[in-house]
Amino acid sequence: MNIKEAIGTAMQYEQKIRDLYGEEARRTSTPEVKRFFQMLSDDEQRHFDYLNDQLNHWIENEKLEVEPMQSNVPAMGGMDSEVASVKEKLLEEDRGDVKQALSKALKAEIETSDFYRKLTEEFSDEAGKMFAGFLAVEENHIAAVEAELNFLNKSGFFFDVREFDMEGEK
Repeated sequence: MNIKEAIGTAMQYEQKIRDLYGEEARRTSTPEVKRFFQMLSDDEQRHFDYLNDQLNHWIENEKLEVEPMQSNVPAMGGMDSEVASVKEKLLEEDRGDVKQALSKALKAEIETSDFYRKLTEEFSDEAGKMFAGFLAVEENHIAAVEAELNFLNKSGFFFDVREFDMEGEK
């Protein structure tokens, strides 16, 4: 795969997951869940825009202008206040829909991360560095989505923090 094909395919992945998050943000009635999905949708849009800029730069100059990847999705440790808000206010009628949406999102995030992982192995130059940055951001998205699913599935964990065990102890 050449760099133009790699960036074009990456743009398709980003567009797909952006649209999924955007649709879920519009669909949910819980403001905190809406904000969570919109934050992820906006982040995916920034990825798409960044890739589009890189593709245009490549077409014009046959080189990339790689800058560090930025994400508005905080690392897991920085999401505590958002987690507490969602945990308290998620409407019961939204839980099933949100679980289904998060399951689809998790699958798409894993596919996207796998694609970026492959590209980091395929490209060892600036493109490899760029795709490694995307991989790191997408892995953070996976952690955020998994944390929400853990809570909704009542696994005893919420954002990787043990909430309870089977004996009901905290």
